[in-house]
Amino acid sequence: MSAPQDPPFRDPARPLRARVDDLLGRLTTDEKLALLHQHQAPVHRLGLEAFRTGTEALHGVAWHGPATVFPQAVGLATTWNPELVRAVGAAVGDEVRVFHHKDPAGVGLNVWAPVVNPLRDPRWGRNEEGYAEDPWLTGVIATAYGQGLAGDHPTHLRTAPTLKHFLAYNNETDRCTTSSNLPPRVLHDYELPAFRAPIEAGAAVAVMPSYNLVNGRPAHLSPLINDVLRGWTGDELLVVSDAYAPANLYGLQRYHPDGATAYAAALKAGVDSFTQDGTDAGPSIANLADAIDRGLITLDDVDTAVRHALAIRFRLGEFDPAELDPYRGLEPGLVNCPGHRRLAQEAARQSIVLLKHECGVLPLDASTIERIAVIGPLGNTLSADWYAGTLPYQITAYDGLVERLGDGRVEYCEGVDRIALRVAGSASYLTIGADGVLRAGEDEHKAFDLFDWGGGACALRSVRNGQHLTVNHDGSLVADQPGPNGWEVKQTFRLVETGGRVRVLHLNSGRYLRVDGTVGLGESGTDFELELLVDGAAAAAGLAAPAGVAIVVLGNHPMVNGRETEDRTDLDLPRAQERLLRAVHAANPRTVLVMTSSYPFAAGWAQQNLPAVLWSAHGGQEYGRALADVLFGDADPAGRLTQTWYHSAAELPDLHDYDIIAADATYLYYRGLPLYSFGHGLSYTTFSYGDLRLSPASIPADGEVRVTFTVTNTGTREGCEVAQLYTHQQRSRVKQPLRQLRGFRRLSLLPGESTEVELTIAAADLGFWDVTRDRRCVETARHSVMVGRSSTDIRLAATLDVHGERIPPRSISRLAATSFDDYSALTLTTATPEQGDAVLSLEAGAWVCYDDVELTPAPYQATVANRGAAPASIELRLDDPLHGDLLDTLRIPPNHRPAALSGELTQTGVHTVYVVFSSPDVVLAGLTADVPHRQASSTV
Repeated sequence: MSAPQDPPFRDPARPLRARVDDLLGRLTTDEKLALLHQHQAPVHRLGLEAFRTGTEALHGVAWHGPATVFPQAVGLATTWNPELVRAVGAAVGDEVRVFHHKDPAGVGLNVWAPVVNPLRDPRWGRNEEGYAEDPWLTGVIATAYGQGLAGDHPTHLRTAPTLKHFLAYNNETDRCTTSSNLPPRVLHDYELPAFRAPIEAGAAVAVMPSYNLVNGRPAHLSPLINDVLRGWTGDELLVVSDAYAPANLYGLQRYHPDGATAYAAALKAGVDSFTQDGTDAGPSIANLADAIDRGLITLDDVDTAVRHALAIRFRLGEFDPAELDPYRGLEPGLVNCPGHRRLAQEAARQSIVLLKHECGVLPLDASTIERIAVIGPLGNTLSADWYAGTLPYQITAYDGLVERLGDGRVEYCEGVDRIALRVAGSASYLTIGADGVLRAGEDEHKAFDLFDWGGGACALRSVRNGQHLTVNHDGSLVADQPGPNGWEVKQTFRLVETGGRVRVLHLNSGRYLRVDGTVGLGESGTDFELELLVDGAAAAAGLAAPAGVAIVVLGNHPMVNGRETEDRTDLDLPRAQERLLRAVHAANPRTVLVMTSSYPFAAGWAQQNLPAVLWSAHGGQEYGRALADVLFGDADPAGRLTQTWYHSAAELPDLHDYDIIAADATYLYYRGLPLYSFGHGLSYTTFSYGDLRLSPASIPADGEVRVTFTVTNTGTREGCEVAQLYTHQQRSRVKQPLRQLRGFRRLSLLPGESTEVELTIAAADLGFWDVTRDRRCVETARHSVMVGRSSTDIRLAATLDVHGERIPPRSISRLAATSFDDYSALTLTTATPEQGDAVLSLEAGAWVCYDDVELTPAPYQATVANRGAAPASIELRLDDPLHGDLLDTLRIPPNHRPAALSGELTQTGVHTVYVVFSSPDVVLAGLTADVPHRQASSTV
């Protein structure tokens, strides 16, 4: 007898689609539904193993034990080195494969990285997960990291990268219930490009929607998933929900009445995999089965989603013979291997940004410095963020300097206050027993080190055992944690002053520490008298005074005051850290500030007073060696900022305002002079720029221009430079960015060396979204072409003429509400849960305007709703919202569903049309007029 033949889906010679079709046809409906959960069940009769989505791999393999920890994502981006970032992605992808080989069920090959949300606001709690406030640069870095994760094999994926989080997600405050206002230009010119680049390049094969709503609709139900995202690739694109987001659709968001309706809507919108209820797929399967029974979805809808899920598994090689797996031979020793350690050091080294450099303090000279003082709460520790892997070892700033100079020449002072808390009016103190439990008594072990992490959050470390105070599930307090950690951080407190005394508020529970026979938590707290046992700033100043140089290492703890679920309210350095810095500088003017943080700080005092300031994101396991390399000049500072650093949060719009154009936000539109600009970063040497040439200087809309210029190292040291190319459209129908990054080149030049740089700009990339015609447009205009060291340090400029089109007047025959040119006191919403975007008035006198509208006498209709309790109205006015000629007034009775109200237009000519709202809660979905159709023309 002949051996049984493998089914067609296991034949690697067949086309992918045919293999998917064959396997799909063999599955029962129940088996298919079980494939639509994060934890896909095995199908034993067909030999399908279990499969799970969602291995975290943002800057290393997370949550599965020690693995190589690279700099945080924002730190990888500050290298401005796509080749390096791709190498890091490849290393992480290989380590994912090794972990998967050891535990196939626990470590899946669908990785949830990279994060491509543009870093619109530095207060966002997850700032460290993104790359840049510029969408193009975000796309470049994300593509590089994704290509590393995915590998370059022609048929097999190393891992399956997933872009997070679609769409307009930059706030943790009320993130599941807030709606991001996203006008069409912000959507198409700012948000979508960051996602498009890696998908078009094949560097991402999956996408995760975000928790928030966008223009009133949950992101998991966005029509953009099917209508836009999937149009960017010819491959199957897997869409996985965020964790526990499906239940939000009928829970927190109350967008749908029940689970079956919500799951059906999500499936039809393009969600293929439901991350809900942990490993228990039962509730999700039940909701989907109920949706089928109720006719809300069809088996074709299920097949479409299953096809997407299976296609990724095929591309990962799951159904191929083992000998065809190009990643089968990866050895377990690859995890944290010497090559990956060297790569981690190089990535950390290139991520360090020199923000200020005066007085020749840097680079340090080991032959002339007798002693270095390392100071600060981050000077001799490394901290991991939520999505970091487990550090296999730590090279701290102190370690790196000791490794360079030896123990005898480096001294360290943490610089934090040591305190005791005495129950007011008594001789009893908070103390730590031998078992680590917090008690009240006269025991000698009363000393705690007080760490200020900003935002009113502090941590208390027992001097007796060196462990941080935490609160257990039963409410008891014990010092047994190495530091703040976990999804729910239970190691942070706030000292609330009350008339010269303090109460200790536990931030996670919102309850106060109380002493009532025993020590616990309660709604009202015990008053304590804080006794300062050691002044940390004074001790640090004493250590710093005689030192040759003081290196003060400050910043954030990545699990406190800015992390997932928690935005910042300001940009300030923690108060105690700033006091420490000032004290050390007063004692030793040769003070260098090294900031290590997940986000920008408002470090204005340091910029004004210190001779040298450096910054990096949390740099991973090799941070200390990398820092020493830069401090001693073995490596030129190569990092450049990918975000604007502001002087204070007062310069920022509301955190929930996503309209960067109207709000003058990010380096694209910000009109002030920042503390440090996008692209900023200094070198130990100097560079000159010259000989800027455009070839040609005039191009058509489908043309491109070659930009060439020369960069020369004019200093006495070898150095790194990142030459940056920006443009600005000088005149336009719409508000244009003040400057926009179009290209860059990393250079390494010897003293006196020059090199010619050539970059290309396509005219199509100079276009923008034209709201009058719902498409991209390249206008006829002049553009400033600017070359320099940052977005505000421009060294050369020239003019480019682009021959595109002129946008003609728009017709009122069909005017979408959201195609506005300006607005006041409005937000965007959905007309109904099923219908498209609309505008919603927030107060009486709100208005929206449409420029260049060609009016013709004709009947018209306004599609409107009134979500208020009383009658309302809208006015149509010409050219001014208050004093312009009144075209018409429409009365709107209370009605939550939009209805068409009719009126008559009598005016002619081209005008700005204002729609003015009498009260809040009025919805405008659009205007239509019965005017003769004419072919709109554009002139060149």
